[in-house]
Amino acid sequence: MRILGIDPGLRRTGYACVQISARSGEPKLIEAGVLRIATTGPLHARLLQLSIEFQDVLSDLKPSHAAIETLFSHVKHAQTAMIMGHARGVLLATLAEQTMLITEFAPKEVKRSVAGNGNATKEQVRRAVMAQCGLRSLKGPHDASDAMAIALTAARRLAHDSKSM
Repeated sequence: MRILGIDPGLRRTGYACVQISARSGEPKLIEAGVLRIATTGPLHARLLQLSIEFQDVLSDLKPSHAAIETLFSHVKHAQTAMIMGHARGVLLATLAEQTMLITEFAPKEVKRSVAGNGNATKEQVRRAVMAQCGLRSLKGPHDASDAMAIALTAARRLAHDSKSM
């Protein structure tokens, strides 16, 4: 089973695909990256660009399940939350078109799952997923490592749920 983890954003959307081994149930990283969306232009054009690029990721990786982070909002950043909501909506609609299974995780749940602490920093999450995926280095924005954490969290939950059936 292939699981796609998604860290939604309108400027950068992180994605990571893991494959769960049929034998061990352990996830193996297939690919991780970041979709970089134009920072200028009308909102509808930027959302369309996100949809098109995300469809390409789905086509290339062919996941059977997707996991996406729920919307986090802070009173001081309400505008950011609204814009993130637009991007998240486009991603969810694109996944729904594929009739894909979708799981949503709160940021604290993801951090607790991979780093053992719901208040872990982005750098702690990055180091945790690097260790769990056997990576020596991971460059670039945290969006990719956040997506890896989301994918690993989903993989563990699915593996656990299948064992308890």
